[in-house]
This record gives sequence, structure tokens and C-alpha cells, in this order.
Amino acid sequence: MSEEPAPKKGINKAAIAIALLSIIVIIQSIKIYLDYQQKVEVREQLTNTEEDLATTMQRLNEIKTELDAKIIEIDKLGGDITELQKAKAEIDAQLKRNNTRSAREIQQLKDRVEGYEELLVLKDTEIAKLKSMNTELFSENKTLKTTQNTLSDSINRLTTTKDELASKVAIASQLKAENIVILAVSGKKERESPFRNRQLEKLKVEFNIAENKVAPVEGKKILIKVTDQDGKVIFDVAKGSGTFILDGKEEFYTAAQDILYDNTHQKLSFLYEKGSDYPAGTYTMDVFTEGYKMGSAQFVVR
Repeated sequence: MSEEPAPKKGINKAAIAIALLSIIVIIQSIKIYLDYQQKVEVREQLTNTEEDLATTMQRLNEIKTELDAKIIEIDKLGGDITELQKAKAEIDAQLKRNNTRSAREIQQLKDRVEGYEELLVLKDTEIAKLKSMNTELFSENKTLKTTQNTLSDSINRLTTTKDELASKVAIASQLKAENIVILAVSGKKERESPFRNRQLEKLKVEFNIAENKVAPVEGKKILIKVTDQDGKVIFDVAKGSGTFILDGKEEFYTAAQDILYDNTHQKLSFLYEKGSDYPAGTYTMDVFTEGYKMGSAQFVVR
């Protein structure tokens, strides 16, 4: 009988080695491709951010030039340039900073640019009014009319305009309470309205102060006033209640907090323990500061 040839072990081993090398090469190629794609995306993001910053800085330079022109013009017309000089100083500080900024910082800078643009529009209106007033005064003096009466009228109009502008700024800078939540706290449990008295060991009020670019960073006293359906305020001096002036009248408040308003959408929380049952009915919770209402909400006690 003839013997069968022995298996070619060397050839099989070589084929396996080649297959493994091929797999390694394929895996390595995929990794190199993915790394390359990631680098491309990062470069694109950096490029977009740099372009966005460059555009914003260019607009800041343009606004600075416009501010310089308006400062000169309003000063010649006898107007107030304090606000414009303050804005110019802020822009100078931004332009002197290095150009390395995060996406968030760039967005904040763009928001400020929008604010400066709004200021320029307001000053255009003021310049037109000042020019009109100066023209009227010149005309009155030239035709020998009653200069004193004309001057008095112009001063009154300017005073009225400034008062109206101050009133608008005051209204625009008022703070608003948003996302108001009123909860009944009993032990570790918190429940939403309607409540039962056994659930009302403490009354919890939470809300955010809405962002307001016009409002300055400063100390604020935030008050909450809880009123029952008969108009009676929930009030206890021993637990932090007090009085405040609203529309020229003294009013009671339920609880208060002193805060530093910093325009960061900050969240406030009040916890009030009445110490006795709440009469059944619908209650109104108002939020106040500096003599105006920030917001309100209602809850029901059964």
C-alpha cells in the first residue's frame, strides 16, 4: 500500500500569519481614518470659532469708531455723553484682550455687541432731537421772538424726554420671577397644590430670576407675600415677616431674602413655617422687590 502525503503544516501556518497581518492592517487603517476625521472636525470647529471671533472683533472696532463720532457730535450739541464714554471704555478693554476665547465667551461678546448697537440707535434719536431743539432755538433768536419762552419750552421738552427715558430704563431693568413652584413640605415629602393642612408643615416657594441685560449687578431684597382668598396676608414678625412700601402704601410681606443679583438666572428658595392650619381656599403668592411685583402664582388648600 502506498503512503498518503503528510499535511503541509508550514503552508497552513503561513496562511494564518498572512490573514492575521491583513486583519491588523485593516484595523490600523480604520483607526488612522477615524483619527484623521476627528482632527478634521476639530480643525473645522476651531476655524469657525476663530472666524466668529474675528467678525465680532471687527464689528467692535466699527462700533468704537461710531461711538467716537457720536461722542463728538452729542458733546457739540450739549447732550450727555457719559453713557457713550462708558461704552467706549468697555469696548477698549475688550479689544485689548487676547483673541483666545471660548465659544461661550464669544457668544457673550456678541450679545454685548447687540447691546452697543441698540445704544447707537437710541443715540441717533437723541441727536435728531438735539439738532431739532438747537435749530428751533437758533430760529427763535434770529427772528427776535420771545427767546425766554422758547428756551423754557425747550428745557421742559428736554426734561420730559430725559424723564421718559429714565422711566423706560427703570421699567426695562425690573426683574421677573419665572418657573415659580409652590410646594407643601411634610417631613421629607414635597407635594404640589392642592394641599391638605396635614401636608403643610412648611410652605416652600422656589423660582428663578430671569436674565436682564439692562439690570445692574447689585444687592436686592426679595419679598414674598402670601394672601388668602379674603385678602389677609400670612404674617408673623417672629418668623421673618415685615412691611414694605407699595404704591405709596405700607404692605405686609410673609418672608424676605437679601441677595446679590448678578444676572445669572439664579434660583431662590423660601421655606415658611406658619405654625397653624391654613383656612381652606385659594391662596395667592406674589414676589416683590424695590416696590414692584416680579411675579405671582396660586395654590389651593383643601
